[in-house]
Amino acid sequence: MVRMVDVAEKEDVKRRATAQGELKLKPSTLSTIKSGKAPKGDVLVAAEIAALQAIKKTWEVIPHCHPIPVTFARVNLNLTKESVTAIVEVEATYKTGVEMEALYGVSIALLTVWDMVKKFEKDKNGQYPSTKIEQIKLSLKVRGDEKNIKASKGT
Repeated sequence: MVRMVDVAEKEDVKRRATAQGELKLKPSTLSTIKSGKAPKGDVLVAAEIAALQAIKKTWEVIPHCHPIPVTFARVNLNLTKESVTAIVEVEATYKTGVEMEALYGVSIALLTVWDMVKKFEKDKNGQYPSTKIEQIKLSLKVRGDEKNIKASKGT
């Protein structure tokens, strides 16, 4: 028998999670992203929007996740010399945490970047020998009152 965890009796609590990860790309691909000349459009903006959509739909793709009323989300994508890094923050006041939403947002952001620049990453055999998503992890989880949440934001 498969069933979701019953959270009906749990108290609504303010929750926050931050996740991060990176997509290793060729320097020439990173230059293309930075220049804004990728054929499919603005790579970073598309990935940020995709991450926001993913955050709100996490429960639809991860079977045991509850639909959570997300109250705040932020997606930051940055270019380094070797990669695109993604940091996703999610908040909600609910009976269960938002870790999966943050992790899923990072994953979808990085997959969107890969999809938009894959033509530049392929070798002559159509493979991606140097392209890889790495270091996806939960970097912060906060459960509690507004004071704890603000402290985690650095405000």
